[in-house]
Amino acid sequence: MTIAPPSDQLAADASGRRRPVRRNGRTVGRTPIGYAFVSLYALLTLAFGVVPALYAVVLAFTNADGGFAGIGNFTKVIGDFRFWPAVLHVTVYLVIWLIALVVFVVGLALLVHAVRVRWMSTALRFVYYLPGALAGASSVLLWLFVLDPTASPVSGLLKAFGFDSFVAVIQPGHLPVIFAIIAFWTGAGGWIVIMYGALNNISTEVIEAARVDGANAVQIALQIQLPLLRKWVAYMGVMSLAGGTQLFVEPQLLSQASNAVVPNDYSLNQLAYQYAFQQNDFNGAAAISLLLLVVALLLSWVFVTRGGLFEKE
Repeated sequence: MTIAPPSDQLAADASGRRRPVRRNGRTVGRTPIGYAFVSLYALLTLAFGVVPALYAVVLAFTNADGGFAGIGNFTKVIGDFRFWPAVLHVTVYLVIWLIALVVFVVGLALLVHAVRVRWMSTALRFVYYLPGALAGASSVLLWLFVLDPTASPVSGLLKAFGFDSFVAVIQPGHLPVIFAIIAFWTGAGGWIVIMYGALNNISTEVIEAARVDGANAVQIALQIQLPLLRKWVAYMGVMSLAGGTQLFVEPQLLSQASNAVVPNDYSLNQLAYQYAFQQNDFNGAAAISLLLLVVALLLSWVFVTRGGLFEKE
């Protein structure tokens, strides 16, 4: 998100264009160091984002010999018996995860913001952020112990639900919920901190005026804070979709740990991996990656338009 500079930092010249102005003896506006930082980011994005994406486009529309294949690679992967189950798995996982993020992240952020004791609020934010400090693979390895009733610190809870073994816990029907819980535990804390910062940007005069008018905490949250968090919720949705559609590490590690109780083609990313490195079909893998990209972009467009992410206030 870009933050507009204060109006007195830029002045308009005769042509209507804005130009840097001087304040306290120094120029305020664009500087060479700013261009240096942006150019480094642009180069990395070009090298590790744009170029690989363009290469994937080339692979997706060509065959193994380099000839033009049209939509042949797409029809091949869509017709694969493993494709639609993988789509269903990722879809169910995304629905559970996104609902959990919107409900619990926003709710917990409001709760932390409502805490008036400074040290307690700081401590809660720190605790929420801790799980996100673990790398994705490390987090899944930790959850391998949590999901094993013989070693889990919550073994009593697992056994109360009728799970007496690790294999019983990770049955395919349970996996969308398990992956959503792992993803939420890993990433929700950082989003809570971000939402907390957004809540701090809401004018205190607006909140006080609502209290003077007789609004209670629930009314303030529903009628003032939540509408003003709409863009941040949309931003969270876009970023979560970008990560959620790339589900790979969690099912891959669980598949290895469970001796293939969890299939190695559970998600679309795993299926693309199978195409590329098991079947030596990089063209099919590229087709799956492009399908994922298109779907993620369309869903992100829905969040952007419905959330008014780029609307000017």
